[in-house]
Amino acid sequence: MVMSQSDGAAKMQMMRYSFITVGIWWVLFSQYTFYYLPKGTSSGHKVTMNVVFNGLKELQQVWKQLKQNLRLKRYLYAFFVFSMAVQTIMLVAVYFGEEEIAWGSDGEKTTGLIVSILVIQLVAIAGAILTSMASKKFGNIKALIGVNFIWMSLCFYAYFMETPVQFYIAAGIVGLVMGGVQSLARSTYSKFLPETDDTTSYFSFYDVAEKIGIVIGMVIFASIDQITGTMRNAILFLFIFFLFGIILLFRVPKTNKDNF
Repeated sequence: MVMSQSDGAAKMQMMRYSFITVGIWWVLFSQYTFYYLPKGTSSGHKVTMNVVFNGLKELQQVWKQLKQNLRLKRYLYAFFVFSMAVQTIMLVAVYFGEEEIAWGSDGEKTTGLIVSILVIQLVAIAGAILTSMASKKFGNIKALIGVNFIWMSLCFYAYFMETPVQFYIAAGIVGLVMGGVQSLARSTYSKFLPETDDTTSYFSFYDVAEKIGIVIGMVIFASIDQITGTMRNAILFLFIFFLFGIILLFRVPKTNKDNF
């Protein structure tokens, strides 16, 4: 299908509008942060190699302390596994829809993907609220297990998706569990932290674990896609990570035991 000159010019114009609207969006909503957060003070120190090495030392100290906290250590193992799959799906969802769904035309594909992203963002608000309610009633770990079951089912559903309507349904499900699993995972981690004033190092370790998981998840997904020739097999394979995540969540003790 050959794109006409007028269609190309129209798409370029819409792209320019999108850059402007995104800029306006961030400028407006950043004002709240600028107004309420502390201004902070500059120490005047430059970033040196010592800063990098000190950061690595702090992460190493956190890892040593984790060995004395069975509950937190087991939870981090579970988080690393299921977060790897969650973040991978979030990153490849649009690309999966572009390549694997029969949209009919390029215009319908573009519109469909935009609508899907909007659906995910809007439904995520309700998903976060529902997940919060579930955690209050059943507890954080049980709520996380339930959310992981939904993600696991979504992997099977995505394998058989073919039509735009099916993709919209998947987008709604992703939105329902996306915001919830991220907020609940972080709040659970904060509840399991020991009594300490150095929460920054613990959350830095948490973020590093999450980022490493993203790299591993994307490498596995891309490798299966290249070997099998379809992303459907790759998305189905992520089922294993959610299954292991659920198993590891069941192993998280209700109370911490230092001797094990």
